Amino acid sequence: MRVADKMQFDQVKNNVSKNRSQMSELQNQAATQKRVTKPSDDPLAASRVLSSRIDLQSNRQFTKSLNYAKSFIEVTDQALNDVSEVLMRAKELAINQSNDASANEESRRVVATEVEQLHNAMVAIGNRKLGDRFIFGGYRTMQAPFAESGKYSGDKGEMNIHIEKETYMPMNVPGSRVFLGEDVSKNGLVKKSVSQARTIEELNQQLYSEPWAAEEFQQQQQQQATGAETAPVRGPASMGARHPSIPETQPESSQSGTNLFRIMKDFEISLRTNDKQGVQDSLDVLDDALSQVVLTRAQVGSRGMRLDSLMHTLEQAKLDNQSNISSLEDADVFSTVSDINKTESTLQATLATSGKLIQPSLLDFLR
Repeated sequence: MRVADKMQFDQVKNNVSKNRSQMSELQNQAATQKRVTKPSDDPLAASRVLSSRIDLQSNRQFTKSLNYAKSFIEVTDQALNDVSEVLMRAKELAINQSNDASANEESRRVVATEVEQLHNAMVAIGNRKLGDRFIFGGYRTMQAPFAESGKYSGDKGEMNIHIEKETYMPMNVPGSRVFLGEDVSKNGLVKKSVSQARTIEELNQQLYSEPWAAEEFQQQQQQQATGAETAPVRGPASMGARHPSIPETQPESSQSGTNLFRIMKDFEISLRTNDKQGVQDSLDVLDDALSQVVLTRAQVGSRGMRLDSLMHTLEQAKLDNQSNISSLEDADVFSTVSDINKTESTLQATLATSGKLIQPSLLDFLR
């Protein structure tokens, strides 16, 4: 076969180009410490790296949510601890003033003033905030849930937070449960609170599964029939709008929980009127109130433990994802340097042999 000069030049050009391309890729790996920098380097590894990076970013967002929920729960737990201390101080005063040996009419009037301050302190605890959000207002986090008299203006909603894939957990406790004893019985049972709907189907089911839902639906139908505007739907929780699954007028609770504000007021009245029997009776209800707060605090504590466990799991998953990405994406430095030296030697040999191959020309034969 006849070998033309053009064929030789093309072969030299292709070989040199191939060697230089290999050298460039190896130098890029050595500079970036990455074996896979684009999908064409290793399509399978690139897809797995992308999937691991998505999981890693999701875990980082879950960690942010968990940190905020943990802060919310820690503030709630501290508030419940303060309520317990207020009740224990009230019980201490009740024990001291329940007999005539250590108390009289004058001392009871003096203690009544302290009990009044304990009542005000409890209202202040009920209106405690984290940032700009009230922790005991249910969904209504932008306005104080308790008035000075102890009247509750919040709702029974529990704000769910996304803690992992397909898993939600309430991060707040409604003030109606803690301070008013609604949905709580003396035997320690707690009714399920209104939970934040995650889908349209859950919202519709929630809207019309409550006893008052049928009446609300009829009112809406009547408003539409008369051309009146329907009630506005709930906006974002951060705006403090009322959740549509909470009745506007709260019915009287039929549960046997303890209203903390009422027992403090009753205790104060008994002291001011020198009602010895009333002071003695307050001991039992104060015990019930302490049990109610302890029960709620136990629920909050269990949520905090779950958050700690999930945060540990997310940290471990973060390490696993980073390790998986590193094993698929990172270059072996020793192997890369060895390949660079080998490719450099190959390139030098290619240049040397190519120079000898294309060195003769027509001018060499002219004399």
